[in-house]
Amino acid sequence: MKFENNAWSIQGVSLLDIARDFDTPVYVYDADHIISQYQRLTKAFKGSRLKVKYAMKALSNLHILKLLKKQGSGLDCVSVQEVKLGLKAGFAPEEILFTPNCVSLEEIKEAVDMGVMINIDNISILEQFGSLYGSSVPVCIRINPHIMAGGNAHISVGHIDSKFGISFYQMRHVNRVVKTHNMKVIGLHMHTGSDILDAGVFLQGAELLFEASTEFPDLEFMDFGSGFKVPYKESDVYTDVEEIGQRIVKRFKEFCKNYGRELELWFEPGKFLVSQCGYFLVKTNVIKQTTSTVFVGVDSGQNHLIRPMMYDAYHHITNISNPNGTKRIYSVVGYICETDTFGWDRQLNEVREGDILAFHNAGAYGFSMSSNYNSRLRPAEVLVYNGKAHLIRKRENLDQLLENVVGEDIII
Repeated sequence: MKFENNAWSIQGVSLLDIARDFDTPVYVYDADHIISQYQRLTKAFKGSRLKVKYAMKALSNLHILKLLKKQGSGLDCVSVQEVKLGLKAGFAPEEILFTPNCVSLEEIKEAVDMGVMINIDNISILEQFGSLYGSSVPVCIRINPHIMAGGNAHISVGHIDSKFGISFYQMRHVNRVVKTHNMKVIGLHMHTGSDILDAGVFLQGAELLFEASTEFPDLEFMDFGSGFKVPYKESDVYTDVEEIGQRIVKRFKEFCKNYGRELELWFEPGKFLVSQCGYFLVKTNVIKQTTSTVFVGVDSGQNHLIRPMMYDAYHHITNISNPNGTKRIYSVVGYICETDTFGWDRQLNEVREGDILAFHNAGAYGFSMSSNYNSRLRPAEVLVYNGKAHLIRKRENLDQLLENVVGEDIII
């Protein structure tokens, strides 16, 4: 988003025009930024057999998936429904990694039938899978490295109390299961969570995977997850992927030499690729002044963007309707019957009723975590691609909210 000619725009397309043409609330994505982030990542890990598996849970619109496929990305999916969307977007089964958590064996069997790579993260499923398939279906194993990354328990998933992955200290048990069922393990995986700044975190986990690899002679890849931190405000520190890439590639090549062959190096970025590409445009419904606070009430809430309420996440807010207005202090809140505050005590250019506000970093876990709470309808999505705004998801209507309600003849 750039401020040019006294207006905010993406690729020369006015954000106010988008709000006018597609109404609010609306998610807007910058395709150029997604492409730039993808190219930056692949360049950072040059010299390795890199495979990027986009974590589609961050933003799963089919057009975004197709855009990333065009760049050469694969997919990381966490549900069988995501797998089906990925296939519908044109990804080949071998380009998809299925990494579910606490799902039934039936769901995993369905994914096997679709031909995708299965990533198993608990011993119970590993035993059942081995009993069913033996060596006929190769698998990946997700290891919990017991590393607390980022300091935020909400988004750190590799610590000792996490539900994700098989504990590194259970690898002897894992090895027994694998040998008993003659399983073919071709990948090892770890994911510590989001907001990783230090290459040392990746390297610490990598050493655990390297140690575990001695029991698995058929490895074809190692998957280090992702978790690269992006900035949410000007003062934020963020991941230097170039520095991390250089250090990881060097150490990985040393490992491969000792292992006896060059393996593929996999990463699963989600937020890194799409967070900063997205802006969420809302309209100011009311300016409400109390004895202590001036509230800006907008035409959205936690039903559309829950991250501030769920994770205490910060999203920078810009008044794109009055870019030169006097700076004043506001608390921006939603229209849901909950305390759905987007931001307390924010310094914004003077906000008037009817003004359009833009929430930054809304590309990841924005629309994908939206709901119909309070029977509100989910917003539209727009992709700015090649200098033009394209509608890629229509706004919901009441008929869609009711279409799965059945039993009209029932009298209660």
